[in-house]
Amino acid sequence: MKLRYLLSVIAIVAFTQNTFAQYSGDAIRFSGGQPGSTSRIKAVGNAGTALGGDLSNLTGNPAGLGFFTRSEISITPELDGAKTNSNYFNNVTTDKKNTFNLAHAGIVVYNPLTKARGADKTKGWLSLNYGVGFSRTNDYYGNFNYKGSNPSSSINDYFAGQANQFGIDQGSLGGMAYKQVLIDNYNVSGGGTAYRSNSLPGVSQEYFSEKQGGLSSVDFSFGANYSNKLYLGLALSFSDLRYNSYNTFYEDGTLSRQEGNPPADVNRSYTSAYSQSQVTRGTGFSARLGAIYKPVEALRLGVTVTSPTFYNIDDIYSEGISSSINNEVTKRDGSGDYQLNYNLRTPWKVAGGAAVFIKNIGFITGDVEYVDYTSAHLSNSNGYDADYIDNPDIKSIYRSTVNARIGAEIKATNFLSLRGGYGIMGSPNKDKSIVSDVKTVSGGVGLRFGSYYVDATYTHSSGDRTQFAYDLGTASPAALLRNYNNNAYLTLGYRF
Repeated sequence: MKLRYLLSVIAIVAFTQNTFAQYSGDAIRFSGGQPGSTSRIKAVGNAGTALGGDLSNLTGNPAGLGFFTRSEISITPELDGAKTNSNYFNNVTTDKKNTFNLAHAGIVVYNPLTKARGADKTKGWLSLNYGVGFSRTNDYYGNFNYKGSNPSSSINDYFAGQANQFGIDQGSLGGMAYKQVLIDNYNVSGGGTAYRSNSLPGVSQEYFSEKQGGLSSVDFSFGANYSNKLYLGLALSFSDLRYNSYNTFYEDGTLSRQEGNPPADVNRSYTSAYSQSQVTRGTGFSARLGAIYKPVEALRLGVTVTSPTFYNIDDIYSEGISSSINNEVTKRDGSGDYQLNYNLRTPWKVAGGAAVFIKNIGFITGDVEYVDYTSAHLSNSNGYDADYIDNPDIKSIYRSTVNARIGAEIKATNFLSLRGGYGIMGSPNKDKSIVSDVKTVSGGVGLRFGSYYVDATYTHSSGDRTQFAYDLGTASPAALLRNYNNNAYLTLGYRF
């Protein structure tokens, strides 16, 4: 596996003059997420493919709209608490961020079809219901940091490698580091020269990252009911992408250079900061086809096929280095903004599910979803050759995976329901030590008051990943991160 394309400290490496861009990680990031849903479906592990009759069908399996026999409207706000524990050279740190979002909102209109006088009103096409829904399918908000004492390398080693590979032209990382005396050009044995770090072994390092944004969609959905047995649906989805990433890597240590005549080693303390900024905006379109079949009244079988989302994306990236030697005036250099417009095609998704209803007691439901991340594809654009690095990396680094979800609902009383669920979102990476599966447990309650209802849900998700501070091949220093998300959802609904 090509380690340098797994390094996640660098959101992307922009070619300001003579380096190159890497967007394969973004392609996978923007291909993930879960179906947007109401609190009720969140509580049963987000396993809603076969259920039907819930406003989540607007943004999930549209065939479920065929179950509605009344019009309905609901709104679902969300409180998201993100926490990350990090371990870098045996130093543990914790960072948190809380955000408030709109997770789901929708309305469905019940539209019974006219039957001829005397016709059997339980046979044939009975209704064609339609509606519009909003959902938030992925949340990028989160802060994390890690710090520690690194005895074996410096980020200046990475800058020296960049200088050796791409030169020290104006605006390049190697050029900035050379200008600020973090690296120098040294004679090497056998003749010639090479750029090397001026840092002495033993540096203090600290990294801060702030992520913002999310994926959301507006869906126009239709669902039809045939003989209360077969339900078919179609949804057209218009997606909005917003992603901001701000990263800064700090380092303190000692620089050693040969100065004077005759030359002698001179040591000076230094502090440096390597900063990156990425602002990404995009719009996309996709479609979903769904079906639910009831072979018997107690069993429902569902399937949903989701087309790729076709995105048009605008990206602005910049990076820079600032440093101070012996507490003197800070020097700053930056790349300027690198702007790129490109197209992204996400993978197809196929989900299947089953739901078993136990008389008036409740139900058990489960879903499996297949996603082949290797089929994500970036398109070439002016100044960007996606087929040179990124598309081959997508096929070599990532894999197909299966997401599984299961849940149940019990009707405790005529107006109170209890729910619980569990889900696993499979890692898109072939190497799960880089990104692990994400596991989610959920629980909730539902209250019914005539035409009104209230559903409340809590979910807890966790997953691990490895973040490499900078690229030194197999010697790259790594931070181990454990991510937690504690989300609360509240759905307020009305049937009319």
